[in-house]
Order: sequence, then C-alpha cells, then structure tokens
Amino acid sequence: MCRKTVLFIAIVAVVAGAAYAPAYAANRDDALADMTGAFNGWRHSGLTNEGERFVAAYPRPPVDRGAQRFRTLIEGRLKQINKADRKPPTLVVNGNATPLYTDDEGAFARPWAFGPGSNSIEIVSPDGRHRQRMQFFEADRNRPAAKLRAIVTWNDPKAQVDLHVITPEGLHAFWANPAFEDGSGFDVDSVDGAGPGIFSSAAPGHGTWLFFLNYWGNFDATGYNFDSNAHEREVITAQLTLVFNENTPDEKRETMTVPLRKIGDLMLIKSERL
Repeated sequence: MCRKTVLFIAIVAVVAGAAYAPAYAANRDDALADMTGAFNGWRHSGLTNEGERFVAAYPRPPVDRGAQRFRTLIEGRLKQINKADRKPPTLVVNGNATPLYTDDEGAFARPWAFGPGSNSIEIVSPDGRHRQRMQFFEADRNRPAAKLRAIVTWNDPKAQVDLHVITPEGLHAFWANPAFEDGSGFDVDSVDGAGPGIFSSAAPGHGTWLFFLNYWGNFDATGYNFDSNAHEREVITAQLTLVFNENTPDEKRETMTVPLRKIGDLMLIKSERL
C-alpha cells in the first residue's frame, strides 16, 4: 500500500478587525481535509518583539518585529506527519511559496500580511501529490492596498535573514527601523522559522528602490546566535518577491532566488525604478 505523506486538519487564519467572506475551493485531494477559518482578532500583544524575551516556542508565539498592525496569523495542525520525510510541506500564500515547518505534533503558525481583495492560502504535501486550499475575500476598507510589497522567505528554520529596503529619498527600512512616517514599513518581520519579512507601501515614491538581503545570524530555542554551524543547510536559499498593485487587475510580480552561504552575507538583490 502507498501511504499518503500528509493530510491536513485545519488552517485557522486570525485577523485583527477584518471582515472576511471565506470561500473554499475543493478538489479530489482536498476532500480528505478539514479546513476552517476563524476570524476573531489577532492582537499585537500576542507577539514577541525585539528586546523582549528570546524564546522560540515554535511554532508560536511567532517572534515578529514588524511595526504595522495589518497582520494575519495562519495557523493549524497537520493530521499526519511522516518523520521520514526530509522535505517539509509547502505553504503557498497568494502565490508565494515557502517551507512550512511545524513542531513535533504538526502544529504551525505563520504571520502574514494580506491586502484587500481576493487572497489564497494553500498547503502542498512534501511529495506534491496532495493540496489543500482556502480562498477568501478581504473586505476591510480601512486596510490600505499595497502598491508595492516586498516579501522575503528562506528555506532554513534556524537561519535569520533580514530584508533591507532603501527608498528613492534615502530612507532605510530594516529590523531596527521598521516603519516610516508615511505609513509604509514592515507589516511582518518574522525570525521564527522561514520568515516571512514583508515590507509594504501604499504610495511608493518615484525613483530607484533598492532591496538587500542579509544573512544576519541564526535563531533557536536559546535565542540568537552567530555559530556558523548552527543552521541546517550549508547553502540557504532565500527568495525575494516584489508585488506591484496587489490583488488588482494590474498586479505584477517578480521573484528572485539567491544563495546565502555564510553569516554576514549582504547582497543587493534588486534595483527597481518606479
């Protein structure tokens, strides 16, 4: 008999002050999954921020250094875990794929930032044969639409990769300066697991934007460390995705994948003129 690698029991997306009309797309593989959505308000006080306690109680609470309030917590539990699988399931959020790391019981939690309009969450089993998808519509008119969104993810649960954004005016957004006065900044800056870091701007200035990635260090249950052997992969694969006019007919996206080999690596990934 062929054993199914992973079945999924639930995804619970909890959003602060948002109005949702969830819709569920089903196919033959999804029929075996129980997917639910509960939107009861996720509050910033539930996060662990820079300067507080360094505890990686994976998969939660996520350690999120983002400065803005438009976050969503995607959480749930896998029905079955095949510990022989060396490859984790994949979480795909609005087309952005990232490894889905869990605790020993299959529980996961991943912060994200959704804009108004149609959004999707999908989980793909390690062998790629089984999928589970939730589609929902964000109807909160108070939530700004991102005309520019930069998303970084990576494939090592113990590595900490930082996104640095430099605006045409010379402003520098990164973990120690996560937000600007114009309202743009990091919605999410997660160091627990494989990210993401998500920078958003509703009104990006005209000129050249610079996007850097920095392999800053490692992170585990003891906190941050700079042990060159403390990561899981010899070469970490980081992915930067730029999304323009998200969730509109004019949406465009560009994805770049780069290797990071040693702590301290700082790379200019993209110079984008808007």
